[in-house]
Amino acid sequence: MSEKRVIAICISGGEFQTEKGGVLSYKGGEAHAIDVDEEMKFKDFTSEIGEVFNCDARTVCLKYFLPDNRKTLISISNDKDLQRMIKFHEHSNTADVYLLPEEAPPDISNMPASRSSRTTLSEAIPPAPLHDMIDDTTGAEEHLPLSASVSAPPIVTMEQVVHGAAADSQAMINPPESDIMSSVIIEVPNTKGDILTKARTQQWQNTITGVGQRFKNVGEFREALRKYAIANQFGFRYKKNDSHRVTVKCKAEGCPWRIHASRLSTTQLICIKKMNPSHTCEGAGGINGLQTSRSWVASIIKEKLKVFPNYKPKDIVSDIKEEYGIQLNYFQAWRGKEIAREQLQGSYKDGYKQLPLFCEKIMETNPGSLATFTTKEDSSFHRVFVSFHASVYGFLVGCRPLVFLDSMPLKSKYQGTLLAATSVDGDDEVFPLAFAVVDAETDDNWEWFLLQLRSALSITFAADQKKDHLLESCRITFVADRQKNLEVSIPRVFEGSFHAYCLRYLTEELIRDLKGPFSHEIKRLIVDDFYAAAYAPSLVSFERHVENIKGLSPDAYNWIVQNSKPDQWANAYLLGSRYNHMTSNSGEPFFSWASDANDLPITQMVDVIRGKIMGLIHARRINAAEANGRLTPSMEVKLEKECVKAQSLHVTSSADNKFQVRGETYEVVDMAQWQCTCRVWQLTGLPCQHAVAVLSCNGRSPYDFCSRYFTAESYRMTYSLSINPVPLLEGEMCRESSGGSAVTVTPPPTRRPPGRPPKKKTPAEEVMKRQLQCSRCKGLGHNKSTCKEYLLEC
Repeated sequence: MSEKRVIAICISGGEFQTEKGGVLSYKGGEAHAIDVDEEMKFKDFTSEIGEVFNCDARTVCLKYFLPDNRKTLISISNDKDLQRMIKFHEHSNTADVYLLPEEAPPDISNMPASRSSRTTLSEAIPPAPLHDMIDDTTGAEEHLPLSASVSAPPIVTMEQVVHGAAADSQAMINPPESDIMSSVIIEVPNTKGDILTKARTQQWQNTITGVGQRFKNVGEFREALRKYAIANQFGFRYKKNDSHRVTVKCKAEGCPWRIHASRLSTTQLICIKKMNPSHTCEGAGGINGLQTSRSWVASIIKEKLKVFPNYKPKDIVSDIKEEYGIQLNYFQAWRGKEIAREQLQGSYKDGYKQLPLFCEKIMETNPGSLATFTTKEDSSFHRVFVSFHASVYGFLVGCRPLVFLDSMPLKSKYQGTLLAATSVDGDDEVFPLAFAVVDAETDDNWEWFLLQLRSALSITFAADQKKDHLLESCRITFVADRQKNLEVSIPRVFEGSFHAYCLRYLTEELIRDLKGPFSHEIKRLIVDDFYAAAYAPSLVSFERHVENIKGLSPDAYNWIVQNSKPDQWANAYLLGSRYNHMTSNSGEPFFSWASDANDLPITQMVDVIRGKIMGLIHARRINAAEANGRLTPSMEVKLEKECVKAQSLHVTSSADNKFQVRGETYEVVDMAQWQCTCRVWQLTGLPCQHAVAVLSCNGRSPYDFCSRYFTAESYRMTYSLSINPVPLLEGEMCRESSGGSAVTVTPPPTRRPPGRPPKKKTPAEEVMKRQLQCSRCKGLGHNKSTCKEYLLEC
């Protein structure tokens, strides 16, 4: 296997400009090409850059863009960063690398602090380097590595405090006591081979500059102190630590380093009053007293979390240990990740609060759609239903009257369940119809979901003036689990419709209810015959497979005959039309999309699913436009197979459009009713081999006798409408949602329990599990050491 290689186009001397939409473009400068592969080290890379540009590479920052993202610059500062760049660009030949100047802030530790002075310390600091200004301009910061550049603590004047800063809330000035108490003692190794180098954390060495330095609040001072200690590799201990004063000394016994900061009177500003910057410990003895917090971990990993949403806590522990020398435990990394995710995505509580306006925006941007929610008496979230007009219209004009109902538990912070309704298009692909997020899977929530689905269908009927078609179209066959009490709800909400049991759930129920020591092979044979009986088109073949089950297990036979209601799952008895779709797992796309968005607030999760449906409809519209046959591609293939089988059949004419067809079996075809005694035509909607043989003898085209749902025209109509984007609630919209809505939705009381959830195997999965068998008596359920027959003989 060849190694990964890219050509780094190194550019220097130009400047960045911000285009429309925050996209960055680089103008001017000179460029040189350097070959980079997986074996190249960062040191060799910077050395080669220094040679081609005739400069000291240590004085510049190296940055690049992610593919298809011209808004965010990524830093290259070590071997791992260089390898990541190669990996990101493995599908392209080149990667642009920008050389940006790096300026160090001047030493201002001795600058006096004058309460009446209008000149701030921040005015004495030169402008931030170009790359920092770029990040501020675009609103995005560097992603990699963890040690992103950090500017010096912001300094404010007394005048600023009087006119605005002093108005900050007490909650912002004083961090929660829990955050202070949750700080942990960690060790910072101090060896020559330590990865915590000055080059990695030099930007933090000046976060504490000396007496007179001011901070907006005590939390900001503590954060700066932590970074300063990490950069200078020493541990510290709090002597005093409250909302208005902080006194800290070096952890090493006898070391004179000490700092004291307190609040300036009448303000919330914290000012360093005393500081002894000298260390005599040289990082030895007692350096395990450095403190960090969840918020510090969040600030470190936040930018990397943007690039890698599935950044695992164990990887956070490893990366922070490698890059900063700090040893966290799993829970600290997990909590830091949760805080960082909330900072990036918004809080879960805000998501529920924005739900009313978000539903309004869905219906405003997608006319004819239905987005509705309900709350409980205490205003906590109960459920939300979403169905887009494009989906409902596509279902009515192009899909078979077949709906699959299924559910999936959500693993978000407040748990809940996703309910999904899907259908199948003319090409036998899953077609998303509607979905809902509910607090729990209950009979009441399922009935509410069906009522909203009927409302969505009625809205589209009314808009398209097809009310006369309403009753006929509502004779839908629903495929769902019989354990969800849908057997009562479906006929009550959709009169005249049918409820067909999902064969997958029914099989799990059969295996679960079977008693006795059945071997793995026996269970497999029972399941195989059970599926064959379900698909059997005629009563004769159904009875044959059920008799096979009786020979394997009389209990299984009795369960099928007495408890399973074959008229709701077997083709030979079913009254509705399920077109040979026996299971309700067509909702898998919904569940996959929801799994990807599990960690998002509810409004964002709904919008992710909306975006997936929008993309799916767009892609299928392109496929439908390219279909050049009279039927959809998959149906063309199926009909062709029936035409091949029909070539060996013999047809005999009879009266009244009825024909006898002989082959391996004897069948009668009724062309007037579009029926064959083999029942394949009725079950699938496509002419069977016997019907094709009759049509061929009469010189007629089988395409004229296919269900309208399989035509290319219906396929194109299914995806003729589009789903429009919905603006996310940010900025002014967030304030509008909090102030303009009459309903305030709060999170549900249920929350995800701590720890890893146990994995439960379904009965169907248990079929695959090998059962214990005794090697002495060949019995099941025990081994030779516990064999009762052997013990009796002894």
